[in-house]
Formats: sequence, C-alpha cells, structure tokens
Amino acid sequence: MSLQESAKIALTQCLGLKAGEKFLVVTDEPLKDIGRAFFEMGKEMGAEAVLMEIIPRNVNGEEPPDMVAKALLECDVFVAPTSKSMTHTRARENAVKKGARGSTLPGVTTEMMERCIPVDYLKMKKRCDALVEIMNNAKNVKITTEIGTDLSFSLEGRMGAPDTGIYDTPGEFGNLPAGEAYTAPLEGTAQGVLVVDGAMVGVVDEPIRIEIKDGMAVKITGGKSAKELQEMMDSVGDPRVANVAEFGIGINEKAIFTGNVLEDEKIDSTIHIAFGNNAHFGGVVDVPFHMDGIIKKPTVEIDGKIIIKDGVHTYM
Repeated sequence: MSLQESAKIALTQCLGLKAGEKFLVVTDEPLKDIGRAFFEMGKEMGAEAVLMEIIPRNVNGEEPPDMVAKALLECDVFVAPTSKSMTHTRARENAVKKGARGSTLPGVTTEMMERCIPVDYLKMKKRCDALVEIMNNAKNVKITTEIGTDLSFSLEGRMGAPDTGIYDTPGEFGNLPAGEAYTAPLEGTAQGVLVVDGAMVGVVDEPIRIEIKDGMAVKITGGKSAKELQEMMDSVGDPRVANVAEFGIGINEKAIFTGNVLEDEKIDSTIHIAFGNNAHFGGVVDVPFHMDGIIKKPTVEIDGKIIIKDGVHTYM
C-alpha cells in the first residue's frame, strides 16, 4: 500500500474528512513529504486544505508557533505529522476543545504509515473500549515482569482514554497510527521499580531501571539509553519531568518495535509508562516533556484481577 493510499484511509476511515471542510496539515522539515501527501489527498477529497511547515521543536510537547495555534482554532480537521510530538500541547488541546477533530503523528515514517494505518478499526475499537471501561472503574494497579518490574499505583478518580483510530466527530482526537488505551495514574501514588526493556529514547541498548517513589522517578540506571533519558529530563530544568504521567496498553496487531515511540507504544502485548506531562488527559502536571517507556510481556493486575498475563490479554 502506498503512502497516498494510507493517507486516504486516515482521512476517510479515521477522520471522516468531508468536501468543503477546513483541513489543516502541520508538519516540519523531517516529515514534510508525509505532510504533503496529506495535503494533496485533502485537496483531492475537496477539502479547503492548508499546509503549514514549522521549524522542528526541541522536545516532545513543546508548543508550536502562535500562528499555528491560531490556525488550529479555525479548522474542522487537522493532522500533525511532526518530528516532535504536538500531542501534549495547549495548542492541540484548545483546538479539540473548540470542536476540531484530528490526529498527531509524531515521528511517523512512510513505512509505518503503509503498515500500521490499514487495520481493522472496528475490531481495535472493541478492544480499546473494553480496556477503557476497566480503567474507568479501577482503583489499584500492579505491574510485574520477569526481568524486575514491580510497580503499583492508583487510578482512583481517573478515567481511561481510547485511542481507537476513529476520530470522526467534533472534539475527538488521537494518534495515528492508533491502538492503545491510556490513563493518568494519580499523582504521588506510584511506588516501586520499572524496568523498560522495549523502547525509550529509541529501542533500548539494555534495560533501563527506574526507581519510583511517591509518584516520581528518583533513580535511573542502565546503559546508554538510561544516560540519554536522564540527560533529556535534566535538560528541561523542571523536576516535574519525573512525574509518573501515563499508563497505557498497546493493541495494534501490526505494530512492531522500530525505536519510534509512536509505533512502539501501540504494540500488542506491551504496556507503557510515561513520565512528565499528563495535564491533557486527566492529570495535573503541565510540563513541556512527555517520554514513554515500553515494557514487553507484562503482567497487569487491576483490583486483584489479572487482565494481562505475560503479555497475553485475558479480559476478552
């Protein structure tokens, strides 16, 4: 399947773009070919398409220029294939609050578009909705793995968010490629050890061991990947980057490890824990940093019931 065909699936099956709608594409130099493919397909479908190229941001979650934020407020539908994520930005959040529907595609590649966009969205939605219902009623979560993860936290009062890939009504938003259910752990409640053996700052060279106390990462050890993570967190200059921000479960059966978190966090049989910003999906920490760590073959227990056993989903 070509890039153009994948863009068409995204705009039709996922976003429901209609002729005459105001369609905004935000991209940057590294991903401008993908941005152009969306723009051209939007024109072909009869939308009032606009393409804006920005200077690449420095970190995930950094705000785009004000003129882009204003343009987002005026569109009906948007896509943002950018090298750094616009997912956890006020600009994106404000656009959705005003009624825009859209998707961010941070770091997406042509190969990823062609492989992971053509999926069974109705099947993925059914699985995602089941997980969100579990999260909505959850109080206590415990995650373990054979290589040392032993982490617990509370979800009391927090709601799950679906990333089904179907964002065709006003105010709906998610990633593409899609395929996860996620939520924000209650701040200050996470305790234990997280061992990231999948990806974080790319595919890890060796597992990253993160000690967590009172909802914050307090010690990071491991190889080159661990050092890079620590340096990125330190560079922000805000201690809130250590906040345990997200708990997510991947359900995209076509996703594989590539070192790109956009795809890695969607891999079926994995979960991810993110640090930093969670203010845009139910949390209270607003910091210009969000970094996911993907864990292979986890066992997840929620309120005493195992919903994932060594990476195998058992809730359906």
